[in-house]
Amino acid sequence: MALGEFDLIKRYFTRPARRAVLGVGDDCALLQPSAGQLLAISSDMLVEGRHFLSTVLPERLGHKALAVNLSDLAACGAQPMAFTLALSMPQVDESFLSGLAQGLFALADAHGIELVGGDTTAGPLNLCITVFGEVPPGQALRRDGARAGDALWVSHPLGGGVGDARLALEAFRGTLTLSGDDFETARRAMEQPQPRVALGLALRGLATAAIDLSDGLAGDLGHVLQRSQLGATVHVDALPISPVLARQPLALQRAFALSGGDDYELLFTAPHDAATRVLAAAAAAGVGVRCIGRMEAEPGLRLLDAQGQPVPLALRSFDHFKP
Repeated sequence: MALGEFDLIKRYFTRPARRAVLGVGDDCALLQPSAGQLLAISSDMLVEGRHFLSTVLPERLGHKALAVNLSDLAACGAQPMAFTLALSMPQVDESFLSGLAQGLFALADAHGIELVGGDTTAGPLNLCITVFGEVPPGQALRRDGARAGDALWVSHPLGGGVGDARLALEAFRGTLTLSGDDFETARRAMEQPQPRVALGLALRGLATAAIDLSDGLAGDLGHVLQRSQLGATVHVDALPISPVLARQPLALQRAFALSGGDDYELLFTAPHDAATRVLAAAAAAGVGVRCIGRMEAEPGLRLLDAQGQPVPLALRSFDHFKP
């Protein structure tokens, strides 16, 4: 017998409530933030063909759907609490649902976060997750707090860098060829990003502004510049590049690292004399960080190479409504 909507919710997405006062199974979930905390809330939607390929393993899709939302909490310096899932799919596929739930809950358990509600319906494959976190008043990381003279930092995997997700996408598109091992490494970066929640928490009271890298470093930095009413200089050749991306031509390395998108690392600013504290925060979080430039009073984004010469790159961030 085919599963109906409520049967599949019960089988694949219902677990006992832990932190929530009331979880899945009622018209609303009930959450109780810790005393004196503010709620941090964010939603992200993943649409097949726009945000992920039909070839992705369901376990990885479940992971990524939650990871991109946890990345928003990380950029705010918020501690994850709970999430909801709205799922649209053409038909009930139990093998797909089993894998999706496995990847989703593995990451949820790693961050102590629970599914407390949502919705399912028939339609094109589409996942929309809303996450809830908490942060003390006055300690949330925001985009508008950067100051002229601040150092500009970006996080990265230990031994890795930014731009690998775009490298995988171009390999799928057939615009370049990767060896088997390089392809799998880049594909994992695209399909299983790791949200930097621990780093976001460690940067409370230290970072002056932060944003997660979803649409490309240059474009996401532009949001910080706009909100903070500043400009910046970025030393392009200081960007962290993985060994996989380093095997590509220099122009491609720069373009993918600056505007590739789908990295889900943290781009943040901190006082210029706080480098020791920033490095200690990153070490405690188990990730790498790299200082890549500085914030300046003069408006605009300036890209310089290792010799201090301007880098002429035409950069465009990802836009959901542009091809």
